[in-house]
Amino acid sequence: MALDPAFLEELRARTPIASVIGRRTKLVRSGRNWKACCPFHGEKTPSFYVYDDHFHCFGCGAHGDVISFVMQSEGRSFPEAVAELAGEAGLEVPRASPREREAEQRARGLSDVLDLVQAAWVRRLHAPEGRAGLAYLRGRGLSDETIAGFGLGWSGDGRGGLLNELAPHGVTPEMLAQAGLMRVDEDGRPKGELFFNRVTFPIRDRRGSLVSFGGRILGDGQPKYLNGPETALFSKRRTLFGMDRARAALRTARPRGAPPVELVVVEGYMDVIALHQAGFPGAVAPLGTALTSEQMEALWQMAAAPILCFDGDGAGQRAAVKAAETALPLLDINRTLRFCALPEGEDPDSLLRGQGSGAVAALLEGARPIGHVLFDLLTQGVRDPGPEQRAAVRRRLVEAAALIADKGLAAEYRSTLLDRFFETYRRRPGQGKRAGQGGQRGDGRQAGVSWPAGSAPAPFDEAAAAQERMRILTAILLRHPHILPEVEDAYCRLDLPPALARVRAAVMDLAASGDLTDAKALDRRLDEGGLAEERMAVVAARPLPMSLSAPDDLMAVDVVQEWWHFFALLNVRQFGEDIRLDTESLCAGTLDARSWASLRTRLLAWEALRRGDLTPGEG
Repeated sequence: MALDPAFLEELRARTPIASVIGRRTKLVRSGRNWKACCPFHGEKTPSFYVYDDHFHCFGCGAHGDVISFVMQSEGRSFPEAVAELAGEAGLEVPRASPREREAEQRARGLSDVLDLVQAAWVRRLHAPEGRAGLAYLRGRGLSDETIAGFGLGWSGDGRGGLLNELAPHGVTPEMLAQAGLMRVDEDGRPKGELFFNRVTFPIRDRRGSLVSFGGRILGDGQPKYLNGPETALFSKRRTLFGMDRARAALRTARPRGAPPVELVVVEGYMDVIALHQAGFPGAVAPLGTALTSEQMEALWQMAAAPILCFDGDGAGQRAAVKAAETALPLLDINRTLRFCALPEGEDPDSLLRGQGSGAVAALLEGARPIGHVLFDLLTQGVRDPGPEQRAAVRRRLVEAAALIADKGLAAEYRSTLLDRFFETYRRRPGQGKRAGQGGQRGDGRQAGVSWPAGSAPAPFDEAAAAQERMRILTAILLRHPHILPEVEDAYCRLDLPPALARVRAAVMDLAASGDLTDAKALDRRLDEGGLAEERMAVVAARPLPMSLSAPDDLMAVDVVQEWWHFFALLNVRQFGEDIRLDTESLCAGTLDARSWASLRTRLLAWEALRRGDLTPGEG
């Protein structure tokens, strides 16, 4: 039974070969690939290697893709192996109708047409008519070897010369149109060559088969770059320029001591070609569109953490944001992305010509995981936001993390993004030491506190005292979680010890998801999350005063005020400076009602501290 090549390609892309082979034999990592003792012949030393899309045994010569492995290891026919893998991948095996069989034969014919066109365009590049195109490529720094290796060509003037040249081979206008090389009118009739007066770039699928072309016009014509349309052979969403060469480079063993080949996604044909020529053979590019989910799946078939390296301009930044949003639902613990920030106004080609391969190597080496750059990507252009803008930014960050299908990974991203949010937008410009980083004078007393004569406390361990106050602040929130919205900005700025930080992260996650209701429910959720020991250490290490640990309807004190009281003790000087700044904002009329309520509570705590109602030793 003949099957659609596109279906088989999709099946292979959706079926990681290492996981299928790993069911039959134990695989161990060998660089980017896997190795094992061959399941087809007895051996004690591994000679069976598994790559991203095929296997090969250097002992017995067994070789093939994931479909042939199932056939050989389970004794199945080709249709049976396809049906088994398709069922596991959630695909339905298409039934070949007479029309589909005819389409398959037509596709094979289109492949032959493309090969004939490629040969004609390469010949033209080196003929007098292609002189301008060849000069352009050499002027961009490409060697003749690179030009030949990528099969670059010249399309001619588009006045029928291509059709006349191919007619002796039986090529008709209809065949050229079906191959994506001629434009058609409203009735579908061919009406002129698509590519003319352009340098041509062959587009190949991951196996190296020619599927379409791209072209760059010389001069001021538009569009500058042009890709062939969708055809029976070419799917723009699934193809990356340079993918075949990058796959080969990633599979090839490197000399000892040589740096590994990195899979790098750039924006254009010339970027890819220039990088390959400069010794970066893992470069690929989408075809004039934003990265699609299908292209990302293809990238992860080649490498677990490809690098996205977009131009250092506004369009490049937007492309990076779009790529991140597309990737989030697809992330898991085994596949991610890294991002490489180019200098503003630069692309890889210009950087290579201006600063050399060393500059590019340094940028790639500094590529950062998506978890480290996602906050920056999602908050581009946000500067000193007001309350409404902060709320919008926070919502966007939480929604971005929620796109990740893996719930555990999504929770980690949400915590990381919210930590950055509070650190970035809730700390005032010019702020000194963060709360929790000290503030005591050299004699062990808090700076700025007026002590009654003769009542100075005995020296105590400052670090231990700071940690105890952080425990009290956390314990108050566990007993009275309803006050979190009033104090969360300050609480998230604290440099907590690891155990308290884990509790805080869980509390913030529950708050972000709307699961923060009452103290008993919070205790239960923390325990269910594996934090029972940490929670008990917070609330039972030293019990809170009765006024703070009692239920809300029995409280004898304002819990929020008392929380701020203990917070102030961590860094009295900074606490006073914050109050001064907010008071100035109030006088200037820039403080809203909610901010004034918060300021009033902190002022009361500040006054109590200055009166000595609570000494630093109490906690």
